[in-house]
Amino acid sequence: MGRRKVEIRREEILVATIAEIEKNGMSALRVSDIAHRLGVSSGLVFYHFDTKDALLVEALEYAVVRDADRLDKALAKEGEPLERLRRVLTSYGPTGAAHGWTLWIEAWSTALREPSIQASLRKLDQRWRDALEHVITEGVESGAFACEDAKGTVARVGALLDGLSVAVLIYKSANRKQLQTWVRDIAADELGIDRAALSPAGTAVHNGQLGLAATGRRRR
Repeated sequence: MGRRKVEIRREEILVATIAEIEKNGMSALRVSDIAHRLGVSSGLVFYHFDTKDALLVEALEYAVVRDADRLDKALAKEGEPLERLRRVLTSYGPTGAAHGWTLWIEAWSTALREPSIQASLRKLDQRWRDALEHVITEGVESGAFACEDAKGTVARVGALLDGLSVAVLIYKSANRKQLQTWVRDIAADELGIDRAALSPAGTAVHNGQLGLAATGRRRR
C-alpha cells in the first residue's frame, strides 16, 4: 500500500490501534506498527494524535462507544422481558457481541495507572449495568421476574461475568460454553425464573413459557 495523505481519517487510526492492541497487546503497542498497518508514516499518526498515550486513550474511548452503541441497538428491538434479558446477557462479555474482550483485560491492567483509561472502562461498564437494571425493572413491573434488589443483582451478575471472563481468557480454567451457562443460571436464580427459560433451547419458547407458564409460578 502506498503512502497516504494527511486527510486520512482519525477513525481509521483508532480502528487500526484497536486491532494492534488485540493482536500484540497494549504494552507492546508501537506507533510504527499502527502506521505500517495503514500504509502511512508514523509522523502522520502523530499529526492527528500528539502522543502515543493520547492515541491509546482515544482508541479505548472509541471502542467503548462502539460496544455501547451495539448494546443500545440490541435493546432497541422489541421483545418480551425474557428475550430482552437474554439479549443483554449475550451482548457483553467474551462470548457476546462486545468486540475484543482481550482489549478490555489489557486495559484493566493499564487502568490501574491511567485514570483516563479507568474512566473509559467505567463508562462501558456503567452503560451495560444500566441496561441490565432497566431490563430487570421492566420484567419485575410486568410480573415476569421476581427481584427485590435490581442493583444488587446487576452487581453480582456483572462481577461473575468479569471473573469468569478472566478464567476463560487468561487462566483457561473454564470455557466459553461454561461461562454462558453459569451466567444464565445465576441470572435466572436471581430473577426467580426457571434456568431452562434462559437456555438456548428456551429461546424459541414464546414469553418464557418453558420457565414460567409451565411451572405456574416463579421461584424465589
